[in-house]
Amino acid sequence: MSSAEEIKIEEDFYLIRFQNDLSETMHYERKVNSGIIQFHFNLKGKGKFIFNNGNYALDLNEEKSLLLYNPQKELPVHLEVHANTWIISVLISIKKFHALFSEEADYIPFLNNDNLDKKYYGEENISPSMAIVLNQMFHYNLSSTIKNLYFKGKGYELLSLFFNRNEDPNKENCPFLIDEENIAKIKKAKDIVIAHMAEPPGLQELADQVGLTLKKLKIGFKQVYGDSVYSFLLDYKLDYARKLLDSGTYNVNEVGLKIGYSTASHFIAAFKKKFGTTPKKYLTSISL
Repeated sequence: MSSAEEIKIEEDFYLIRFQNDLSETMHYERKVNSGIIQFHFNLKGKGKFIFNNGNYALDLNEEKSLLLYNPQKELPVHLEVHANTWIISVLISIKKFHALFSEEADYIPFLNNDNLDKKYYGEENISPSMAIVLNQMFHYNLSSTIKNLYFKGKGYELLSLFFNRNEDPNKENCPFLIDEENIAKIKKAKDIVIAHMAEPPGLQELADQVGLTLKKLKIGFKQVYGDSVYSFLLDYKLDYARKLLDSGTYNVNEVGLKIGYSTASHFIAAFKKKFGTTPKKYLTSISL
């Protein structure tokens, strides 16, 4: 899958979700007016910004963020999203942004009077707490009717964490989540259940494999991926099943077996619940 989904949060406030799970580079261009602040967060993979018709390039590496602002001229987004890369971009007008942080204007470098009309560039590490929010933005699985509200909240939360001057991992409510080692364990748990999707381990066995208590695994997985372990796995399995059907290589029964359904009727019911159609009808629709 390769997509660039633009979500309008409010007037002069946009969020773009780049997800490239393919092996080829995805290209994206968008006009951006002057007076717009750009935040770009690379959760995984690699991106590259192209400026001045290719005369200058700026890398956006994994677990890094870029802040770009130039009040003197338009700064269009020309982005190369490399293979297996997930990036969230936030575009917000200086007027709207200034209203959010008016009492903090002396702290935020490009908002103070000395830099009011200067261009600004900054690269920062993505903190563990920001990584959690970014993961949640990529694993949205709630009702479509509240999607805009959800991303509005997450967009503001992401900006708040970006400018959190006193973030102290030891003072969080759930410190094990903010600890990078434990986040790595949660990611490892996700990789394990995906690798063994047909016969996934039990929760206690999974917790033992990654070195977390059962409680921390449950809470941590929900915080990072926005869902329980097995609900997340079910969504992943059905998306994978759809891709297998798209390939034209497997029939319905074979796909069901590959993702762990020994009974075709159970696979058909789960597929229909998620996609609104049966696997057979889906195959027919893509072959037309």
